[in-house]
Amino acid sequence: MTTFVDRVELHIAAGNGGHGCASVHREKFKPLGGPDGGNGGRGGDVILTVDQSVTTLLDYHHSPHRKATNGKPGEGGNRAGKEGQDLILPVPDGTVVLDKAGNVLADLVGHGTSYVAAQGGRGGLGNAALASARRKAPGFALLGEPGDFGDVVLELKTVADVALVGFPSAGKSSLISVLSAAKPKIADYPFTTLVPNLGVVTAGSTVYTIADVPGLIPGASQGRGLGLEFLRHVERCSVLVHVLDTATLESERDPLSDLDVIEEELRQYGGLDNRPRIVVLNKTDVPDGKDLAEMVRPDLEARGYRVFEVSAVAHLGLRELTFALGDLIAQARAAKPKEEATRIVIRPKAVDDAGFTVTREEDGLFRVRGEKPERWVRQTDFNNDEAVGYLADRLNRLGVEQELMKAGARGGDGVAIGPEDNAVVFDWEPSVTAGAEMLGRRGEDHRFEEQRPAAQRRRDRQAERDESLREYDDFDPFEE
Repeated sequence: MTTFVDRVELHIAAGNGGHGCASVHREKFKPLGGPDGGNGGRGGDVILTVDQSVTTLLDYHHSPHRKATNGKPGEGGNRAGKEGQDLILPVPDGTVVLDKAGNVLADLVGHGTSYVAAQGGRGGLGNAALASARRKAPGFALLGEPGDFGDVVLELKTVADVALVGFPSAGKSSLISVLSAAKPKIADYPFTTLVPNLGVVTAGSTVYTIADVPGLIPGASQGRGLGLEFLRHVERCSVLVHVLDTATLESERDPLSDLDVIEEELRQYGGLDNRPRIVVLNKTDVPDGKDLAEMVRPDLEARGYRVFEVSAVAHLGLRELTFALGDLIAQARAAKPKEEATRIVIRPKAVDDAGFTVTREEDGLFRVRGEKPERWVRQTDFNNDEAVGYLADRLNRLGVEQELMKAGARGGDGVAIGPEDNAVVFDWEPSVTAGAEMLGRRGEDHRFEEQRPAAQRRRDRQAERDESLREYDDFDPFEE
């Protein structure tokens, strides 16, 4: 059974926002209670967070579909809906988040680093929040927005200071087992190591991590063997260590040719030319291995490599190798620029930025694109005429109607708001309230137009006073 997974495709969906509530306060002896519909709750986000206790993406390999909870709808009595709970997904340190096209969305390094992969939808406003001096009793509420959804690719790149690279059975697992407390699987057959192994090494005052990368073979950068799957784990390492087998039983192989093959694969993979290299001649406890190491050492040093003759089995030459790697890591850390605190950059929009665009397409359709118009369309209940009229008012105040006129739109032309795959299309009529005028004066609710005894008595008394005033005005004492 697979116990290590370093690449998965995750299908995520944030929670939808709850709908607002359209409600009128009803209580005895309070005929004008007014609107009291509460707002809908926000949908939950999907958040990727680095957790040091997680070392693999195995959980998401078995369960790739993840969804946050939706926000609850608002209720009467000014009760807001409950917000959806954020879905926090723990990922290993060094996880890279990509989209389906391979573009990097986030590089998660360091415990606690997080990235909002899908944002929850906003909750819709209830009619209590929509009430104003012009619209005292709205008979509608706004719908909650749908949450973001889509697919992301998670790739794990091991965060280590040193990477051990070499052919299968070169002794990398044995070497990491004696340099650190790691206990990888060790056997005398190729491709024993199927997953990267990490170990912590202490060299004086320097503590660093070392990774054992599964064996590389010719063609690894093009997908042959296991190399392509694990070459990404070399990218974050500061030092590369070539582990060369001096006691191989394959007659066509020797340390120099092995080094050339691995270097060619690293070159084709790309991005590793500036990493310092060290060559380790392993298995020198074998007599033939010792002789071969002494033969190839001058050639390797002539190429500019620092060469160490070691034996993982006999524990020979390990102390010198450990401190040499520690010195290189200390130099790399000293040369690394200091991390500055993240600056908060505020980029206000231009004063004349309307926040939307109007374009005319080849088929004569006018398309409106912008954050506000598209969000307002998503929040509108098109089964409610008053809600549609409210949308028309908002678009008019934003200047959409004016821009349509400038673009050459005329009454009856088609107008689409939103992207091509999810747009609302309608026939445009200038200065039309989209049917809401049939409700009477804007902002009033017919539920408050019913006759009430107390109000009727007040109207009757006022009518009597008005009639008396008219009779007094018409009286002429000298008429007779």
